[in-house]
Amino acid sequence: MKTLAHDPLDIVITGVGGQGNVLASQVLGRALLKAGYTVTVGETYGMSQRGGAVMSQVRVTSGPALGPLIPENRATAIVSLEPLEALRVLGQYGHPGVVVLTNDRPLMPLNVLTGQDRYPELDELKAALESLSGRLYWLPATEAAFALGAPILANVIMLGALLGSGLVPLGPEELEAELGGLFPEKKMAANRQALARGMELPTA
Repeated sequence: MKTLAHDPLDIVITGVGGQGNVLASQVLGRALLKAGYTVTVGETYGMSQRGGAVMSQVRVTSGPALGPLIPENRATAIVSLEPLEALRVLGQYGHPGVVVLTNDRPLMPLNVLTGQDRYPELDELKAALESLSGRLYWLPATEAAFALGAPILANVIMLGALLGSGLVPLGPEELEAELGGLFPEKKMAANRQALARGMELPTA
């Protein structure tokens, strides 16, 4: 078990229903648990499971178990599958040193699609995230997933990006082992590719 650079290591994984962020948090949590750390995972869902906000909190320590909820303004990192969700979560859990990794592809909420609200311009959204975080990784996860032939792989690409950022004390083989417990071998080639592509993104 490696020493944690941040102890506790508090990671929020967020997105909207159907993007697979709950699976991502479970894979990450199990891999960290098997690596010898104490892990607590908490999940909250919005008004609808598909299309509503979904947030997982992964709390990691080398000491006794922590409560499932990260204290406000104390997240080490925010990993978001949708950029506006990153900004929403940053308001509650962010601080000047927080690291934000977000997919750059928006998913328009129903109130935007019906014309009731306006989705921010992406440049405006990116600038806001940069101003409110210590480090921002603005990542083309959905684009990379399309290139692999399966947009649903954006969640695994974002897990790879988290590894590539150096924030978590894991290697790709540890996440691959957990993914292998969830998917048949015929789907693992794509998952391995997604993980590897994600690890390249923070340094691209």
